[in-house]
Parts: sequence; structure tokens; C-alpha cells
Amino acid sequence: MKTVGIYTLANDAVYDQLVALLNSIERNISPDIPVCIIPYNQQLKLITEEIKSRPNVSLFENWESIQRWDNFVNQVWDAHPRTQESRLTRPGWYKGFVHRKFAAFDGDFERFIFYDADSLAMKPINDVLIKLDTYDLVFDDWEHAKPEAATDINLKLAQSATNIAEAQLRSRIHCNSFFGSHRGLFGIDELNNLMHHLIEKREVEWINKKFWWSSSALFNYMTMDSKYSIFNYTLSSNNEDKTGNCANADLFVNIDNILYNQERLKPIHRIHYMSYPASDFARLCHGEDVDIRYREEFLYYRFLKQPEQKPQQLKPLTVTAKTNQLIKKVMKKIKRTIA
Repeated sequence: MKTVGIYTLANDAVYDQLVALLNSIERNISPDIPVCIIPYNQQLKLITEEIKSRPNVSLFENWESIQRWDNFVNQVWDAHPRTQESRLTRPGWYKGFVHRKFAAFDGDFERFIFYDADSLAMKPINDVLIKLDTYDLVFDDWEHAKPEAATDINLKLAQSATNIAEAQLRSRIHCNSFFGSHRGLFGIDELNNLMHHLIEKREVEWINKKFWWSSSALFNYMTMDSKYSIFNYTLSSNNEDKTGNCANADLFVNIDNILYNQERLKPIHRIHYMSYPASDFARLCHGEDVDIRYREEFLYYRFLKQPEQKPQQLKPLTVTAKTNQLIKKVMKKIKRTIA
């Protein structure tokens, strides 16, 4: 059993992002900390080859755990009103296995931190580990500040059922792109208990319909019980703990390829490239002028060990390529709206 480690979730589709994340962990956290990659699916040829040269990186091989989480999630979402009302097959973009990140609770690390693969680690994790001496779960995001219509949990419904103040419920809302926790927090007995409440007691209805099939929404439900102690840096009484983390929303300052919050240059835990598809990063790495904020920082970490392969000049997209990109974005938005 290993005391501390890092997890991420990946397959070959996010290869470039994974390499960048691993390099950022080596540079900004430690070259010695163990990292375990949970397979999103079986498309792992590039990743398997990559980790041969990384002695501290391994693949998660507990497929019994992964299957258990698959079964749990499928049964829960099959019971959601969205499934019953629509009579539609699940939209293609919801058929993924993002929830497999929760297999981290069954892994070898007694204490761990999970990073989404579309992230770059920007600072050491010592403080997170210290927080885990006191708390069950540690987060660093602003999900709790979203308008009620945009929260994963129907706060009014949950409040009515639990008699817990909305403000208290809201303080437990979080993202699942970055979190620290402990091995065994959600064991088999706890999953069975959650299944009973979600399905038999219909508490699955607390999850807003628009977030059907969202791993973040399910994780929020799973951690609503006050028996789990939570620390969120963005709710800290220490203002120095509060920073941004999203590439497409926050302003950062680059100092030696480490990003700091623009306000008083506070170091951030990670930058999260949410909302950018993996294909954009693959094209960027091949030299295309793709519109990604903080792309120079990404390229630095992606080619940290192979600087000679880093594109020296980005090629502008052709009119046709720009048009096709716009059409794809519009169609994606339409499909999500219909779903």
C-alpha cells in the first residue's frame, strides 16, 4: 500500500494532454511521486508506450472496481426521471466513462489527489495533504457560487427533503476535476446504501435533469451527507487560498511557466482547460493555430522533455477549417440543447 499518490483518467484520445499533465507534475510537484492512470476505455496503446519511460507512472488494473462503478452509475441513471420521460437512448456524449475516476477510492494510495487529464499542475500538493489529515474531501473550485439553475443539485428539492438550509447545502457543491481524498471512503457497503437512497427512495430526483449522466452531479449527491467533512479552498477564511483555475474564464500571470492568480499573484493548484476538446490540443501540437487560452503554457509542458519537437510557428487555419470548426461547435450545442 502506498501512502500518497496522484490519479488521473485518460485514454489515447487525450494523449497530448496527459503527457503535458505528467510533465507538469514532475516539474511542479515532484519527479518521484507515483501517478496512476485510470483507463477511460481500452484505447491505451500510446499511453502504454509512454509510461515505459516513466517509472513512477502506472495503469490502474483493478477492473473489478471499474466494473463496480460502471454498474453503480448505470443503475442510478437508469432510474433518473430523464430516462423515463425521454424514452430516448442516452446521447452519445453521455455514454462515456468519466465516472471511472471514482475508482480512485479503491486504489493503492491511502491519500490521493485526482487531476482531470485536461489540466496542468502548477504547485506542490503539500497543503492539500495536510488538509487531508483533517478532512475527508478537499476541493478547489467555484461551483458553489453558480446560479441555482446551473447547480448540479436541485437545492430547493434537497432542502425540502433534508431540512438542511440551502446555504449549507450550497457550501457542499463542488466540481470533480480536482479533488483530494482517502482510499475506501466509498466502499461496497456505502455504494449499496447510496443506491438504496437514490433509487428506492427516489433521491436521484434531486439531481437536476439538465445534468443527467454527469459524474460531477452524482459526486455532489454522494458527498452531500454531513458525515463527510469537506474543505474547499474557495470557501476558506484565508483569502490567500482563493484563486481561479479555469483557462477559459480566469486571468493568470505566467512566471517561469507557473501560473499565478492575477490578484496578488497567488499560486494556483492547477489550470483546467475545460470546454476545449482533445482534438484541439492534438491539432495545436501539430502546429495549427488553434484558439486555446494559455496555449503557450500547454505547449511548454507538452514538449518539456522534447523541446525540439515543439512547433516553432503555428500555422493559421484556412477559411474552410475555420468554417468546419464553427459548424462542429454549433452542431454540438444544438445536440446538447435537444438532449
